[in-house]
Amino acid sequence: MKFTGTDTYVATDDLKIAVNAAATLRRPLLIKGEPGTGKTVLAQEVANALGRNLIEWHIKSTTKAQQGLYEYDAVSRLRDSQLGDEKVHDIRNYIKKGKLWEAFTADNTPILLIDEIDKADIEFPNDLLLELDRMEFHVYETGETVKAENRPIVIITSNNEKELPDAFLRRCFFHYIKFPDADTMQEIVDVHYPDIQHDLVKEALNVFFEIRDVPGLKKKPSTSELLDWLKLLMAEELPLEVLKSKDPNSLIPPLHGALLKNEQDVHLFERLAFMNRRGQG
Repeated sequence: MKFTGTDTYVATDDLKIAVNAAATLRRPLLIKGEPGTGKTVLAQEVANALGRNLIEWHIKSTTKAQQGLYEYDAVSRLRDSQLGDEKVHDIRNYIKKGKLWEAFTADNTPILLIDEIDKADIEFPNDLLLELDRMEFHVYETGETVKAENRPIVIITSNNEKELPDAFLRRCFFHYIKFPDADTMQEIVDVHYPDIQHDLVKEALNVFFEIRDVPGLKKKPSTSELLDWLKLLMAEELPLEVLKSKDPNSLIPPLHGALLKNEQDVHLFERLAFMNRRGQG
């Protein structure tokens, strides 16, 4: 199995190498990068390219590692026993399989996505060390061991919200998705909007990268936000002159709500526009 990219996802050569290296080593692929650079979508595209099922485990701040293995519903069993339900005699009726269990017992080698692992408690990665390393775990309630017959390809994403433990990092193949340069971004836009006007993309990309270069910006706009902005520009049929304008009163780009996502950054551009007006006054 070799990942060579897809028609709907622009994968750089080093990203393809990372995916294939992790698959060869049978180690989890840890993907980091700015939000909106396609980390989560990568798992979907790898699954499509290799013809594999995708099992997604989206991590929240309240997620516990045990939930990825299984959960035992003792409360329901107690209630059913009080009601005289016959199914209480089989404890398996009260065990809910987690995403790792699902991946370990899949008929074909699946792609397992553990998305945004850094959202969970700091101990979360450590709690999965052995399970991801050995690809097995023990079910204490039934005494059985769940072992992966077809070792899944594991893709883990992180937005760098917190540091991951060294012991966990040692067990992963690491790749950082660099923010796309102008040429790569052009390719990404072409994939999503093949019929878009070339001049519109050229001017929009100029504005987009200028915004990202503004010092003091709290949140730089991402690839996904650029695509949203382009969709709006096409829908509104704004003339190119609006993007090309060097008028200091028009320093904030049109439909900027797709690119600037907090009031501090909007105020920053308003202050820059004010300073420009004073400088030209």
